[in-house]
Amino acid sequence: MDTAERLIESTRALLWERGYTGTSPRAIQSLAGAGQGSMYHHFRGKPDLAAVAILRTADELRSRAAALLDGPGGAVERITAYLTLDRDVLRGCPIGRLTQDPDVLADPTLHYPVAETFTWLCDRLSAVLSSGGLRSPLDPDDTAAAIVAMLQGGYVLARAAGSREPFDRAVRGALGLLRSGAA
Repeated sequence: MDTAERLIESTRALLWERGYTGTSPRAIQSLAGAGQGSMYHHFRGKPDLAAVAILRTADELRSRAAALLDGPGGAVERITAYLTLDRDVLRGCPIGRLTQDPDVLADPTLHYPVAETFTWLCDRLSAVLSSGGLRSPLDPDDTAAAIVAMLQGGYVLARAAGSREPFDRAVRGALGLLRSGAA
């Protein structure tokens, strides 16, 4: 892995662990095994490097989700596959984590891929549900938003408890509701 890649991957790891505000250029350089000159040779600064790292994380999240949501089976089966995907629950969502960071929300370049990722996920889930997965009283857009909110809330509950059990319970609850609303 070249220096630029080490810097990007180190930034991704630190953003997930510490958030944007808690990630210093020095910490990035230390984890990447790169000097200050190397960092500024490849990137204009921390915001530029973080933007690349956030975009890569968002793209990875979308790819993993799309592989399951576009997979075989009906709507409930595909959403079940997505919700039961193996995750590092106690670390939280690497994109959701960034919504708690005021510096990310204040910088349009950093905020856009975070917001866009959640918009994409809600839209994708809604499309899956619209393909015949719900009875008429349930709105696909509202149900998709509830699934995403449950997922993010499940991460919060698990982190607060120091156990993945609250996350697993939230997923089971969401799947129960989804199955009861299935056509």
